[in-house]
Amino acid sequence: MRRNVQVLLLVLSGAGLLHISLLTDVCLRFVKEGLRPALVLSGAALVLLGLVAAARDGFPYGRRPPAGGRDGDGGHGHGHARGPGIAWLLFFPALSLLFFTPPALGAYTAARETGAPAEEPVRHFAPLPAESPVRLTLTEFRLRARQDRSRSLEDRTVALMGFVTPARDGGWFLSRLLISCCAADSRAVKIRVRGAVPPAADSWVRVTGRWHPGEAPEEVAVDAEMVRPVPEPANPYRDSAPPPTS
Repeated sequence: MRRNVQVLLLVLSGAGLLHISLLTDVCLRFVKEGLRPALVLSGAALVLLGLVAAARDGFPYGRRPPAGGRDGDGGHGHGHARGPGIAWLLFFPALSLLFFTPPALGAYTAARETGAPAEEPVRHFAPLPAESPVRLTLTEFRLRARQDRSRSLEDRTVALMGFVTPARDGGWFLSRLLISCCAADSRAVKIRVRGAVPPAADSWVRVTGRWHPGEAPEEVAVDAEMVRPVPEPANPYRDSAPPPTS
């Protein structure tokens, strides 16, 4: 790989990072929102390094080699200006950041996570608001269903939002994937949905219904009264309550 191609690779990699972190929200499909500034700084640094190298070495055509030796040979007969040929493969991730938008993790990942997620004990739950339906995150709904001794969910209509995960028995879950750092450490929060035909896997829906008590200890369920599609949120790994309806 020639020196001028290495410069191009630096600039493309930096531009790709800036594209997914500064110009779009694509980076939120890989890492948590708090890491966005680090990605922006990394992308800017790569672009700056590429521009400095281009000004120093000449771009797109390299500067003429000094008299008495080939380009980058230091006068001793073999050059150092070219990198290994396998470095050409680095163009694939660099270009994919610019031209390919991978989907966030979804039903495939959530369906393969078994067992109940780890939960910290909650001693006191604040009273639910008077609105109906009560808009809740999947995490809060699950915690109240499993730990709230006052049974604050009883006889209350709730609204939940997540993506559809098919169950092995033909039913389905409303799911969210939460991350601590990046998509590699994701963990699933799932609510069993009863009384509604399963929508397409990975589709985002808003479910309005009531808590269905009496499930297995590791499972929390809701009796659906209405299921309607919603757009995928910009940050799919943040367990947010559904927005208010107009």
